[in-house]
Amino acid sequence: MAEPPVLIRQDEVEDLLHYKDLIPRLEVALRKFSKLDSAEVIQPVRTTVPLQKYNGFLGLMPAYLVHEDILCTKLVCFYKRESGSTLSSTQATVLLFDPEYGNVKAVMDGEVITAKRTAAVSAISAKLLMPAKSDVLTILGAGHQALSHYNVFTETFSFKEVRVWSRRKETAERFAQSTQGHVTVWESVEEAVNGADVIVTVTGASEPVLFGQWVKPGAHVAAVGACRPDWRELDDVLMRQAEVYVDSREGAVAESGDIILSGAKVFAELGEVLNGTRPALREKTTVFKSLGMGIQDAVFAKLVFEQWKNKP
Repeated sequence: MAEPPVLIRQDEVEDLLHYKDLIPRLEVALRKFSKLDSAEVIQPVRTTVPLQKYNGFLGLMPAYLVHEDILCTKLVCFYKRESGSTLSSTQATVLLFDPEYGNVKAVMDGEVITAKRTAAVSAISAKLLMPAKSDVLTILGAGHQALSHYNVFTETFSFKEVRVWSRRKETAERFAQSTQGHVTVWESVEEAVNGADVIVTVTGASEPVLFGQWVKPGAHVAAVGACRPDWRELDDVLMRQAEVYVDSREGAVAESGDIILSGAKVFAELGEVLNGTRPALREKTTVFKSLGMGIQDAVFAKLVFEQWKNKP
């Protein structure tokens, strides 16, 4: 008889997930995904259920990594909140299964997993694509994803300057005060990104907030927001002049408004770059359009569960 599932709370997930452990595992998962071997990785495109009454969606993200024997599903509600709303833009729960028996082994808070795995993949994109000499990091947005990206980018790289912008200046100021390092708050996006080597967009925007004419040639943009076909963060100029990288081609052409509405072509998946089948065009302006994948949640869920079991 299967044991009842364990419940792993948000604070426990936070304590058990560390970027130094996460990033190598994610790179392995991305490599395997981009080999297009259905005997190795099974991951359908995210299914979404509209929540029109609340201006949101329920997303279901199942994945099975065969050789690692990881079966996992994330259920995530994401919303387009009004400016100034105190409600979270996302709520997520991760279910880890026993693939042989079919029972749920663990139920985990998905907020930390989502934030950390998304930021870790953005950091992988920067490691592969940002200019060799990168001194200035700009973060557009000041929510949970902004903080997770700040943490992994400053832990992984050595920037001389970190800037932040948010639609509400007080939100950006609170973000800056919450960080361990020195972060400067900027009044406008144009000023914040002027001369920046790496730009992270983690906004709730549905219309472009970052324009190509403002972006330094050769800069790297990690675009994390705008996860629906009719939502955007980046304008046509930037999308068309940059080399565009994604986590999943299939997911990007189905879900990314930045790609669909601009008509931009996807140059490569990150996994293809890691596999050496596509180049990292570090000398050019690059955009990594992040949408997130079930295999990323699955890798993290297994790590959390194993570390939870091994706690003293």
